[in-house]
Amino acid sequence: MKFDRESKVYTVVFTLIITFVFVFVLSWLNTVTSSMVKKNQEIFKIKAVLNAMEIGYTTNDEAINKFKDTVTTEKKDGYELFKANVNGKEVYAIVFNGSGLWGNISGVLAVNSDVSEIVGIDFISQSETPGLGGRIEESWFKNQFRGEKVVNNGIIVSTTKAPDSKEDGVVDAITGATLTSKSIEKIIQTYIPILKKLLGVN
Repeated sequence: MKFDRESKVYTVVFTLIITFVFVFVLSWLNTVTSSMVKKNQEIFKIKAVLNAMEIGYTTNDEAINKFKDTVTTEKKDGYELFKANVNGKEVYAIVFNGSGLWGNISGVLAVNSDVSEIVGIDFISQSETPGLGGRIEESWFKNQFRGEKVVNNGIIVSTTKAPDSKEDGVVDAITGATLTSKSIEKIIQTYIPILKKLLGVN
């Protein structure tokens, strides 16, 4: 039986077959890779927790093992609270989510036991502009927060040059990315009170 390749029926049938094949292949790929994607997301979170808490590692396997050996996890009031003893001091961390310029910014914020000082911050995912807001993932930006005192339940991300001090709760914004920088400020101001509540700090 021959099909007329110029007929509408042939075009419709051919299109349906091709569509079915593509949908089948995409569904199969999604099934095959979903567990790998989930595993990678978990590794990103583990590494962000360790980075924020200032716990060093060199490989993914070492990060996973260090997380298992040194970090305890507790579900509290709908939040995942992480705890570790780092250099003889208790450190707590929480996964945060907040709005950036173009979408959600997720990461980890770590503080000391009385939530008076930022231990560190790291990012899990973000969709900010590369070369501008996307620079929040650069070490110089994140390192500013280490050891910075919490003032008025937060940290100010200043668009003018911040004083070189860890006592004033002020860090430098990213040049040309004011909105993203201020988004980080707002996220921290949102999650410091949450951490205080979870840890029973007044």
